[in-house]
Amino acid sequence: MIQHVVTSGTFSIDGEDFAVDNNIWLVGDDAEVLVIDAAHHHEPILEAIGDRKVVAIVATHGHNDHINAGAALAEATGAPILLHPADAELWAQVYGDRRWDADLADGQELTAGGHTLEVRHTPGHTPGGVCLYDAAAGVVFSADTLFKGGPGATGRSFSSFPTIIDSVQAKLLTLPPDTVVHTGHGDSTRIGDEAPHLDEWIARGH
Repeated sequence: MIQHVVTSGTFSIDGEDFAVDNNIWLVGDDAEVLVIDAAHHHEPILEAIGDRKVVAIVATHGHNDHINAGAALAEATGAPILLHPADAELWAQVYGDRRWDADLADGQELTAGGHTLEVRHTPGHTPGGVCLYDAAAGVVFSADTLFKGGPGATGRSFSSFPTIIDSVQAKLLTLPPDTVVHTGHGDSTRIGDEAPHLDEWIARGH
């Protein structure tokens, strides 16, 4: 079972603020669930969770709009927050000395309600960005690494266009073409719809 919640709020980076809608993904069954990116407001996420056990709250990267409801959701559910340690500095901009609960690592497997999610470290948008691949369901949760139309934004602090291209090419475009890509913002897509455009993205530089 994969569920989708959208919350709205502010993304702040390099002294600028942007109004954004964020995709939050819940993966599990009727008994337990894993939350991907607790963004902006924890109340709608709690409503979608219902009375299920929350196995973990996964932060795909440390940008404030993907983690700013994490602590409140963790407090309400007792679930641990998971983050790749390479995004520690971004995390600290939001939470100061309050650390996340456990590290994510490339190749790690997370399970919830019969789903197994493989953690794929995909730096570029941020140093600690990760995607989660559910091979059995034919789905990858790409966060801000890959969108419909190209890779996630770079050109900001902690980001790198060559790095995100390497990540997308090695960790995402190698997945089966019919793999559904559930993104951090906006519409979902498929690997087979994005892969043919890699050279265009490299040529345009974003």
